[in-house]
Amino acid sequence: MAVDARKGAPRAVFVDKDGTLVRDVPDNVDPARIELMPGAAPALAELRGAGYAIVLVSNQGGVARGAFSEDELEAVWQRLAELLAPHGVALDAVYYCPHDPAGSDPRYAVACRCRKPQPGLIWRAAADHGYELARSWLVGDILDDIEAGNRAGCRTILLDVGGETEWLPGPWRRPTCVVHSFGEAAQHILFPREGRRAGIRRFRSPPWMLPEA
Repeated sequence: MAVDARKGAPRAVFVDKDGTLVRDVPDNVDPARIELMPGAAPALAELRGAGYAIVLVSNQGGVARGAFSEDELEAVWQRLAELLAPHGVALDAVYYCPHDPAGSDPRYAVACRCRKPQPGLIWRAAADHGYELARSWLVGDILDDIEAGNRAGCRTILLDVGGETEWLPGPWRRPTCVVHSFGEAAQHILFPREGRRAGIRRFRSPPWMLPEA
């Protein structure tokens, strides 16, 4: 499911929504309560200026749980466009998954390949727009985001701002790097060597995030 705004970019930065692009307010579809995360818009402006497409990839299981409808999400995408526009940023596409196997609506309460940590949203975007996933990045605030990006073939950045609370291990759940602000994420994508020298590439928790044997 996509809202397309621009085509032709060979590489992309895939961005999670809640807790990454915007402050996490569970099941929120009220545009007045949507607030960008600090530094997110300027960082996205830098990335877009460097030639990256900006693609939102978001689980919206509230649809399956009956918390809101797909129609109500349209106001969310519009509000994001309004918040990003003053910074010269437009989302190239929005892909979202309305499914949740534990949902109450049988139309959406299904197992799928698009609900992160599955990589279906990213694969769909790549198929639709020709993004080269090996040159693309995913930025997210929980390890389900990281797993989806790794499975899709992207490099991945964990925005460690408190969203991840379980730290469940797994072979796909180790990010390329961990940062503590969206600005750091952009700098690592644009200047990876400088990022390493600045200490951005760090794995402060938990011990399983060490390199696999």
